[in-house]
Amino acid sequence: MAEKPQSGRIEPMALALEAARAAAARGEVPVGAVILRKGEVIAAAGNRTLQDRDPTAHAEMLVIRMAAAMLGTERLLDCDLYVTLEPCAMCAGAISFARIRRLYFAASDEKGGAVDHGPRFFAQPTCHHAPEVYGGLSESEAGTLLKDFFKQRR
Repeated sequence: MAEKPQSGRIEPMALALEAARAAAARGEVPVGAVILRKGEVIAAAGNRTLQDRDPTAHAEMLVIRMAAAMLGTERLLDCDLYVTLEPCAMCAGAISFARIRRLYFAASDEKGGAVDHGPRFFAQPTCHHAPEVYGGLSESEAGTLLKDFFKQRR
């Protein structure tokens, strides 16, 4: 099992939380994601499903698309993904196909998550690539952001 990144010059989960807050300010579900390659941020985004009128515009999908375009390849072998919420099945599939090296997520998602909950995508025999997975980073902050967002909507 790989070591979790040491605190240093980049705090990728803090950047993902910033993207999530920006998504909330636009009325989007507050989920943010960041992709790092060799310790450098190469993509960051928050959910844009409403803005783009695209049900696939989850933060994870957006940063995977951005990173693939920037690097000129569909294989993100040496990239790590940080996301504020446990990825859904769609995003887990994209993470697998992109060959993301490591996945770090903040809050668990018992209803829609597909990593530690639901279909447990990466544990399926049909999954071609499973990243190293680390959950619970900044979990309380991400969870509070989501709870507050939905409380305001009710």
